[in-house]
Amino acid sequence: MDTRRSASTKTSWQQAEKNLCSVRFWCKFTLKPKLMARQSISFTKPNDEWLKNQVDKKEYSSKSELVNDLIRQARKQQVQIDWINAKLEKAENSGFTTDSKEQILKRSKSLLNG
Repeated sequence: MDTRRSASTKTSWQQAEKNLCSVRFWCKFTLKPKLMARQSISFTKPNDEWLKNQVDKKEYSSKSELVNDLIRQARKQQVQIDWINAKLEKAENSGFTTDSKEQILKRSKSLLNG
C-alpha cells in the first residue's frame, strides 16, 4: 500500500512537472509582443521620392521607420510649443501689462524699424 502511494505520488509529481513545463513553453512561445498598428497612407510624388532617398542613403531601414521618427520628432516639438504657449499665456494673464497683443507687436515693430 505504501509503495503504491509513493509510486502514484511520484507519478503525480512527474505529471505536474510535465504540465508546468508545457505551461512555461506555452507562455514563452504564445505571448506575442505588441505589434505596431498597420496603416495605409499616400504620399505626393516629391515626398515619396524624398522618403525613398532617405532609405537609399541608409539613413533609415524603411519608410515606416522614417515616418515613425518624423512623428516622434513632431510630438516632441508639439510638447515644446505647448510649453511656450503656456508660458506666454501665463505672462499675458499676469497683469504685467494692459496692452493687447496687437499693441505690443506694433510697438515692437516700431522699435525695430527705428
